[in-house]
Amino acid sequence: MSTAAPRGILFDLDGTLVDSLPDIIASFLHGFSHLGLPAPSVAEVRALIGQPLDAMYMRFAPEHVTGLCAAYREHYPRNFLNHSRPFPGVERTLRALRERGYLLAVATTKRSDMARRFVDALGLDGLLHHVQGTDGFPHKPAPDVLHRALAALGTGGLWMVGDTTLDLRAGQAAGLRTYAVTWGTHSPEELATATPDELQPDLERLLSHLPPLA
Repeated sequence: MSTAAPRGILFDLDGTLVDSLPDIIASFLHGFSHLGLPAPSVAEVRALIGQPLDAMYMRFAPEHVTGLCAAYREHYPRNFLNHSRPFPGVERTLRALRERGYLLAVATTKRSDMARRFVDALGLDGLLHHVQGTDGFPHKPAPDVLHRALAALGTGGLWMVGDTTLDLRAGQAAGLRTYAVTWGTHSPEELATATPDELQPDLERLLSHLPPLA
């Protein structure tokens, strides 16, 4: 890794950069109807967003996790753009940070291949330097996915931006400052329990912390 001053800014994907929860929840619930199982409520599913898919299904139907995951992974790639869109101001913020000299990466619980397909489909690929998913190693709040994203960027990290306490605790474990957005999964009250450095309704204040690099 470079010994130069750190330039890495990491972002969670779903619920942070992209308003994608309706499509995720719809595909999650599809698994139950596909297998003829009773489905949990939307609120029950939403509360678990940010955890790995198999862990989420384990909470509701532990005997059917393999079939439910297979149904989700067949359904979601065909439906992930039904409603998903970048949150307002995301593209402008990413573009401004790139122009200021920062290196930007996604660090998500999604698998890397699916995360890259999603980012590409939404037209965000040209604004990010790397997309890192969680592939067979510990998920957030463990910092592994953040460390791998920074290694791919070749720089140290400055901020982790997320919408769940899992994102924030992973950022803290990686030694980064943390920025919580309230437009995603967890409520402001829940996010506050993780004591982020910033708790904001959008990304505007992030730019005030990151002036152009010399």
